[in-house]
Amino acid sequence: MKVDSSPDSYIGSVAGGPQKATAPAAAEAGAAASAASAAKPQAGVTVTLSSSTTEARAVSGGGDVFNADKVAAMKDAIANGSFKVNAEAIADKMLANAAEMLGGPRG
Repeated sequence: MKVDSSPDSYIGSVAGGPQKATAPAAAEAGAAASAASAAKPQAGVTVTLSSSTTEARAVSGGGDVFNADKVAAMKDAIANGSFKVNAEAIADKMLANAAEMLGGPRG
């Protein structure tokens, strides 16, 4: 599958694909605009969270999503070769998630 990122395509225009210059003056104006935009950050995309997501974040405290100490310990274990994968636990969790998605019994 090929994604068209030409300036005439929707994806190209949304993703900031290359822009065509229609005349030499447009190219000069584009260079001046690029220099000006490099000096100040461009506006980003506005993201709106659903009410259920906002509520869930409030209930959970909205804190860190991960434990930095645990991540550091896992990095060290991987780096020194002592990290062991528990394939049975992973398989059990995958089966439980599949059953939940399919509406099967929990347990």
